Amino acid sequence: MTNPYATHLGGQDPLEVIGITPQKVRKLLETMGPEQAEQAPAPGKWSAREIVCHLADCEVAFAFRLRQTLAEDGHVMQPFDQEKWAKQYAAYNLNAALDTFAALRHWNVALVRSLGEADFARTVNHPERGDMTFATIVETMGGHDINHLKQIEGIARRA
Repeated sequence: MTNPYATHLGGQDPLEVIGITPQKVRKLLETMGPEQAEQAPAPGKWSAREIVCHLADCEVAFAFRLRQTLAEDGHVMQPFDQEKWAKQYAAYNLNAALDTFAALRHWNVALVRSLGEADFARTVNHPERGDMTFATIVETMGGHDINHLKQIEGIARRA
């Protein structure tokens, strides 16, 4: 199965994308300010703060997936329902969410940059997407980042 986030990359190196995303998010949030970060762009859509909460949650999941792929042959990753996780986002403030995302991402990028070619070829199974490689997880992270950066940019433009 193809990676649903690959098209967001548009030829960009996913490792470069994931390395700079926290700084890009931080700059966007600084331009919009805390009040605008709380405003959803439309009914049923996430605010910038909620998107950052989602990025932090996803980074927890990506951290586990990356490490399990390296540690366990034939690992089957556990999907999660992002909407159910999002029900808890009122508990988190923007700065805590951003700091969590940035710290976890820094940790994950350090891991990914330390690896060799054979590590990127390790396989894992996603019950909904089928077999993929470690490299596909990194590609997913990059495409996922770009998708959500575009959403935050759209919110920032509404200022």
